[in-house]
Amino acid sequence: MTELCEAWDPGTLLSCFSTHEQSRVIDDYFLASGDRIHFFFEPASLTSDGQLRLPKRQALNKVGHALHVLDPVFARFSQAPELSALAQLLGLTDPRLLQSMYIFKSAGVGGEVVSHQDATFLYTDPPTCLGLWFALQEATLENGCLWVLPGGHRGPLRRRFVRRAEGGTGFVELDATPIDESQMVPVPVPRGSLVVLHGLLPHRSSANLSAYSREAYTLHFVERAASYPENNWLRPATESS
Repeated sequence: MTELCEAWDPGTLLSCFSTHEQSRVIDDYFLASGDRIHFFFEPASLTSDGQLRLPKRQALNKVGHALHVLDPVFARFSQAPELSALAQLLGLTDPRLLQSMYIFKSAGVGGEVVSHQDATFLYTDPPTCLGLWFALQEATLENGCLWVLPGGHRGPLRRRFVRRAEGGTGFVELDATPIDESQMVPVPVPRGSLVVLHGLLPHRSSANLSAYSREAYTLHFVERAASYPENNWLRPATESS
């Protein structure tokens, strides 16, 4: 990833990513990232006039969403038979690798990720989304580890994030059942750990205000035979496995 960052020239494009609805930047660069490798900055890494105030790599929120197809190093890992076999052991009959993200959660600027369900963003009918979250560095309470709602995967899908027919994107509300954040528990893990996330499991992470980054690599699978609606925001790359 360091090599990819060093080779990337952002030019004048500073596309920020945030999971807060009011500050999410939905632009062509974001929507075109499903079959490409795109770089997204943390809002806190920019000055008021849109200039970087940190080194390029430290300023990034994430890189996505087709590392698993387009980069040979990430592809070798992501398409390893062992991961497909794991997805099958976890309930998928014919796993389709849909998305990859490298998440930086840099020291001091790594933003909060609000409570959400992965199936909101990677919806299939029926819901089949499965996430693999690899801790590339130790994840602690101080640097923004995951928090999850025990048993929350048995609840409903609250909403979908879609491309609107009139252009742009938005959320479609499906179920008004609130996520009880008071019952969420932290999941601190050492470097090298794998956290498996059911697509309906509510989870979040706090901002990283510590002096240590919390980098992670995530993959998302769905059932190949499940319906993948045309209005899903992500238009995925064609995987080779």
